Amino acid sequence: MTNRRLLSRLRLPALAALLTLLAASPTPADEAWRDLHQAVREGRVVPLPEILDWLEERYAGQVLEVELERDDGRMLYEVEMLGPQGQVVEFEFDAASGELIGMEGVNINGMRREDGAE
Repeated sequence: MTNRRLLSRLRLPALAALLTLLAASPTPADEAWRDLHQAVREGRVVPLPEILDWLEERYAGQVLEVELERDDGRMLYEVEMLGPQGQVVEFEFDAASGELIGMEGVNINGMRREDGAE
């Protein structure tokens, strides 16, 4: 048997073994999700629905994007919303406390609900 034929015969089993190993081991993304869920369960991170409920009570608009980022060791939720007049506003929350720490965009006051809590 030539080396080329031997290599081609070994490739498929080696590939299958590699795929099996990869499927059995958690990926870094899976580990990150597990860590995040653990942090929420332990109260170290505010659950996202609480942040979204707070926003819905106070601001009119549609959520376009949500990101959870780490900035200098601090976990932050960034929520981008589309307002009723077409404005795009980004709200930034401390993920540990749920406190609104920043807003960025045009005509933010045009999104405020009249009956929303302050």
